Amino acid sequence: MSTQQKKFVWMLVPVMLSFFAMGFVDLVGIATNYVKADFKLTDKIANLLPSMVFFWFLVCAVPTGMLMNKIGQRKTVLISLVITMIALALPFVGYSFPMMLLSFAFLGIGNALMQVSLNPLLSNIVSGERLASSLTLGQFVKAIASFIAPILAGWAAVSFGNWRIFMAIFLLVTIVAFLALSVTSIQENVSKEVGESTFKGCFALLKDRVILLSFLGIICHVGLDVGINVTAPKLLMERLGMTLEGAGLATSVYFLFRTIGCFSGAFLLACLPPKRVFAASVLMMFVATIGLFTQQSQMALYVCIALIGLGNSNIFPMLLSRAMLHLPERKNEVSGLMIMGLFGGTVFPMVMGIASDASGSQMGAIAVFAVGVIYLLCMIPVLNKEA
Repeated sequence: MSTQQKKFVWMLVPVMLSFFAMGFVDLVGIATNYVKADFKLTDKIANLLPSMVFFWFLVCAVPTGMLMNKIGQRKTVLISLVITMIALALPFVGYSFPMMLLSFAFLGIGNALMQVSLNPLLSNIVSGERLASSLTLGQFVKAIASFIAPILAGWAAVSFGNWRIFMAIFLLVTIVAFLALSVTSIQENVSKEVGESTFKGCFALLKDRVILLSFLGIICHVGLDVGINVTAPKLLMERLGMTLEGAGLATSVYFLFRTIGCFSGAFLLACLPPKRVFAASVLMMFVATIGLFTQQSQMALYVCIALIGLGNSNIFPMLLSRAMLHLPERKNEVSGLMIMGLFGGTVFPMVMGIASDASGSQMGAIAVFAVGVIYLLCMIPVLNKEA
């Protein structure tokens, strides 16, 4: 291995560790179920936890871009890792529902900063044709963290009687990522355009039809992602009488197939038009959603959850790229606005919790979930026409 290759690897590894830490945001699903059981909460109250996480994407997206312009991308990622460390440590300072709300708020703030700053940081290490594959690798690494979170939580609950131990494991990984990135020197390509992004400039883009549809689509995508993450274990416990530890594997099934979808998506999108992959992905989720309403067996429900994981895995990059290609001269504003759309993870769990409480079953939550899928389904002909 040449000196240049070694330098590349030493820069890439801490960035990929940070992508892994980015995936910790998805622990909110399985953690919400444990917190609900520990404090005997209603669905409406318990679902405040994921809402607390994803609310911060709305607040922090554009200010993070401005912060990067002042202190740089690497330092912004380091700040996000410190905030994530605080989030993961708080449940061990004191375990109460208010403390968990505070923990998840810090988790959301840290992840919002990380989502906005980490991809641009990676673009300083790789460029050109290699950038797309490297970004896909980052999403794949992130998905691995999402996949193992419910497995570790169940293992910790069964082996030690304390599900929060898995958060301590993630805390150690975050510390390693912080230390690795803090000693890594990355030459950043400074762009004068970053400072031009403002709240007013971002929201003005919603007057454009494609930008508006893509923004709403990302809200639905993230809402569906968090929604199934939180609801799948509850659905299995309600319909099959499973324990939380056993039902938590449904979240792992979802993230396993979302991970597979992220990995395979890079190859599919290189061979097929994005509009075809988008249509196939949404139709897959639509069929699976019908299955969540009608199926009663554990295997059938797992298949439905797996299909939703596959279908939802590449919606975000397809919508983001569609929006940025539509207005390439406003890519900074478009990027900030699309990241704001991640606050859909706040809206959907909250409404799903209200619906499940009102209906007395998880069928209410699935009905809200179906609304998001139907919206994406309606986007297929519209985006094809706009393409």
